[in-house]
Amino acid sequence: MPQAKPRPDPEHVADRLHSSAIHLLRRLRREDPATGLSAARLSALSVVAFSGMPTLGELAAAEQVSAPTISRIVAGLEADGLVRRVPVAGDARSYRVRATPKGARVMRQGRRRRVKALAASLRALPAADLATLDAAADVLQRVLDEGR
Repeated sequence: MPQAKPRPDPEHVADRLHSSAIHLLRRLRREDPATGLSAARLSALSVVAFSGMPTLGELAAAEQVSAPTISRIVAGLEADGLVRRVPVAGDARSYRVRATPKGARVMRQGRRRRVKALAASLRALPAADLATLDAAADVLQRVLDEGR
């Protein structure tokens, strides 16, 4: 009777996932210059386009920057026609940030470029490895969902 594999050390797995995720994202960022945006603007636009309409404070928190910094980033995105500020009802000083159709299109195209680049690498994998990664993506999503 085959022995069960010992449970992997969560710290070791976390360290490997962390390293792999960073290297993977660095590789995929090579596609980002095609957007014409700086990394800071592209990151902020991604939050706005894919997560709804954050307030400036929520966006600053998500991007881990100060309020003045996010205000400058949003002003630049507005000037480029990629986002617009929408006043919050009942609070004359607060705004939500919404992606314009142009901003949403830039993000969709950028995401497609990144996914296409990753898919090109994945095509070389054997079917069993691809199935393993597919299952791992489900597990990672559960980990992310539980952390909310």
